Amino acid sequence: MDADVFAEVKDAVRRLVREVVVPREEEIDLDDRIPDELRSAAAEMGLFGYALPEEHGGLGVSMSEDVQLAFEFGYTTPAFRSLFGTNNGIAGQVIARFGSEEQKKAYLPRLAAGELIGSFALTEAEAGSDPAGLRTTARRDGDGWVITGGKRYITNAPIADLFVVFARSDPQEKGGRGISSFVVDATAPGVTVGPHDKKMGQSGAWTAEVFFDDVRVPADALIGEEGRGYAKALTVLSRGRLHIAALCVGMAQRVLDESVAYAATAKQGGAPIGRFQLVQAMIAETHAELLAARSMVLDVAARYDSGEDTSVGPSSAKLFCSEMVGRATDRAVQVHGGLGYLRTTPVERFYRDARLYRLYEGTSEVQKVIIGGALLRAAGMPKP
Repeated sequence: MDADVFAEVKDAVRRLVREVVVPREEEIDLDDRIPDELRSAAAEMGLFGYALPEEHGGLGVSMSEDVQLAFEFGYTTPAFRSLFGTNNGIAGQVIARFGSEEQKKAYLPRLAAGELIGSFALTEAEAGSDPAGLRTTARRDGDGWVITGGKRYITNAPIADLFVVFARSDPQEKGGRGISSFVVDATAPGVTVGPHDKKMGQSGAWTAEVFFDDVRVPADALIGEEGRGYAKALTVLSRGRLHIAALCVGMAQRVLDESVAYAATAKQGGAPIGRFQLVQAMIAETHAELLAARSMVLDVAARYDSGEDTSVGPSSAKLFCSEMVGRATDRAVQVHGGLGYLRTTPVERFYRDARLYRLYEGTSEVQKVIIGGALLRAAGMPKP
């Protein structure tokens, strides 16, 4: 995107986030939903398709541009970004990168416009980070497929119009092999979505279980090559991890701003608490880690765009930034003292919201395995 045009887009996103969404954060948290007018505002701005290809109605941002927008999204409740995150990310990217031309034409323009909500259905009760436990099956039946199984923790499932579903199409294969991906209409007979989960944080970002009871889909519902679905999932998850890292940077910036403003004005013993050196130390630690995280994300995004590193770098960024924002939100609550423990205080909400970042799209422990394994294989260590 032209630099001047992107600067305008980023400025518009910043204004929307800080002037429209931030004032409604408490309402979103209490009601556990995104107001319809915020969804309309996001669609009008093109946020449902900013990372989708231009030829299919999106803005086609690069990874470097994506993370800069994520810095802005991360400044407010994660539920706002989650509303359109799967369209731009793990669901939409599978179709954009691996779908047929017919699938792209059928789905991407409507996803980009916000007319459809896409959902990424991979995780199961026995298959989170390890695909070996994936139990959902897809068997050939005439000129189509029949999908049977269940998924859990599926973001946007209660409001989804379509699911990108991962199912084992070859029961003889093990691990990530023999898994295929399909586009499944949310209204197809046999598709059932459970009630949305009650979570520790990130209220307004709905997740739920999804059940597929002998759901029949046509042959052209298969995305890409049969049996290569898990490889597709890993590809889009890598991009998603870098995006999550950038969201963590945005959240850390917000809680730092909240902490500085509070410490500069709140008084103990007649003086602002910001005069206490240990309060200054907590603020300084968050600022230093925030600078490191922001620089890391921008550098990794540039190397992602160049093709130099599309795996280890994103995992490292996700690992560092998700752990960093946990420390930042904890310090922010500490700076606020007893007030920081009250539900009416933004830092309390962000403390709860931040915890999920260390879990989804690959836990911190999984990122360490990815990073360590890749480095050791590059040094010549054979696979087991």
